[in-house]
Amino acid sequence: MNILVIGSGGREHAFAHQLKKSSLCDKLYILPGNAGTSTVGVNVPLNPLDFALVGKYCIDHQIELVIVGPEEPLVKGMRNFFMADSRLMTIPFVGPAQDGAQMEGSKDWSKAFMKRHNIPTAAYETFTFETIHAGIDYVKAHSLPVVLKADGLAAGKGVLICETHEDAVLELNAMIKEQKFGQAGNKVVVEQFLKGIELSVFVVTDGKNYKVLPSAKDYKRIGEGDTGLNTGGMGAVSPVPFADEIFMHKVSERIIKPTINGLLQDGIHYSGFIFIGLMSVDGEPFVIEYNSRMGDPETETVLPRITSDFAELMLATATGKLAEYELTVTEQSSATVMLVSAGYPGDYAKGNTIEGLATVEGSLVFHAGTKTNDAQDVVTNGGRVIAVTSLGNSIQEAVALSIANAEKIQYQGKYYRKDIGYEFL
Repeated sequence: MNILVIGSGGREHAFAHQLKKSSLCDKLYILPGNAGTSTVGVNVPLNPLDFALVGKYCIDHQIELVIVGPEEPLVKGMRNFFMADSRLMTIPFVGPAQDGAQMEGSKDWSKAFMKRHNIPTAAYETFTFETIHAGIDYVKAHSLPVVLKADGLAAGKGVLICETHEDAVLELNAMIKEQKFGQAGNKVVVEQFLKGIELSVFVVTDGKNYKVLPSAKDYKRIGEGDTGLNTGGMGAVSPVPFADEIFMHKVSERIIKPTINGLLQDGIHYSGFIFIGLMSVDGEPFVIEYNSRMGDPETETVLPRITSDFAELMLATATGKLAEYELTVTEQSSATVMLVSAGYPGDYAKGNTIEGLATVEGSLVFHAGTKTNDAQDVVTNGGRVIAVTSLGNSIQEAVALSIANAEKIQYQGKYYRKDIGYEFL
């Protein structure tokens, strides 16, 4: 089977790594890929948002399975494009159409979905340019801290937690009037702050049936002890120790089943991943957000724990046969440590040579922001550069191995957090 993975990050390298191990996989293509994915498949230097070119490539290379990694192609309608073309519509496709991708593409839509289907989430109101005065009055009277979320895609940066009413008013104006996050902030969701501990639960569904993948917890803040600016994720651990059988039963009954049933009731055929960002508040699960794809860097942590055939899982998802698939997961823990560029999540340099990759032992190295230069050296090409993932008999063991190997990889401006999983160690 010829398989095409869409995307260029650590998540897509982890996908490619798992797919390559399958006997189902004949040829593996990653579009556009990175320096790491080129070691397990063929990189395709095309723009994932040029659907016509992507479609032509699928036809020319007899692609038999498409897996979309990032959210933007889904929100912008890649699956819709494929479904509208008689030559492409028969290719099994992992990822929702635009109606399902609204789960991530619009915070307001997803909150209304949760409210409609009685899925536990924080109380909220939504405001626009036309209703900004009501929004200002609302945040002035809101309990603190208050959460502001840009409605649309904002590259993971569209969520602000304001500690004072003055900051909340300033940020609401900045988002709506000054377009701080561009068009993503044309609508702003103002939300109750939930105090607890976060985790991520991943579900893969064929539209009717679903499988729950291993849970994970990622670490968004740049600084140790969860301090400093939010990033796309500095690392992750799996499983989450407090997500025991009792807690996960609550998640299944109150959140996962109502979500899958809600999509069916709303007439949305959803085939692909659902990322459910949760907050455990005194042991009770609440949904913070949905994403219409796997998380990053959680994918790099979760996928190495899956011992059953990943290509079979993806094909079963795309063809409505998920009920027949048996998911198996190792009992071992995993931990991912993300190496980033100096200055991230602000401005950072690119093109720094990466050395020491061949010296890594006992860990998986997933490339996130890398490329190969004209001299065929692997160089930095993003804020998040390399994800080092290890399996161990405990989170502590897995973290220690990832950190030991992170030390071996060198490039100018390298930084990483040494306290991933700290509250469980």
